[in-house]
Amino acid sequence: MSTKPQALTSVGPMRNFAENSKKIAAQLIDANEDLMEFNKHLTEYYKQLTDTWMESQKKVNFKAPEIPNDTEQYEAYKRVWIDIFDNDFTELFDSEKFGKNYGKLVANELELTKHWNSIMNVMLKSANLPNKEELDEVYKELHILRKRISKLESEAHKKVKRTGE
Repeated sequence: MSTKPQALTSVGPMRNFAENSKKIAAQLIDANEDLMEFNKHLTEYYKQLTDTWMESQKKVNFKAPEIPNDTEQYEAYKRVWIDIFDNDFTELFDSEKFGKNYGKLVANELELTKHWNSIMNVMLKSANLPNKEELDEVYKELHILRKRISKLESEAHKKVKRTGE
């Protein structure tokens, strides 16, 4: 055994741990960059929603400045509010600016998911545990086997019924 601490990572399980630590660190750096982009687009997303809400509320306040006192006035106020908000938010959601930002937001979210899955796969591999893909494969095979057993049991039951009658 070496007396130098850095030599510990050159053999055995510590080597595997050191290699996987490098992979995880690289994924975390990439994930951090994608997280910054995600946060930028998320901020813009909520800014667009907030701005639209504020503008719509100003329009409602201008169109119906008094708080309704009876049921009929209240229903009219609700219709005005719904119409204005419906139109303004439909316009927002149909806008190119909103669509581009939302598309980038979702793309960054998917990139983050890839990084987290990659990190989990490295960690599971380090612990000698199966990853998601391997478990999915086992579940698929198990499902096929269950269907096959069910079919065989059904056929056996039919044969017993025919011979028993």
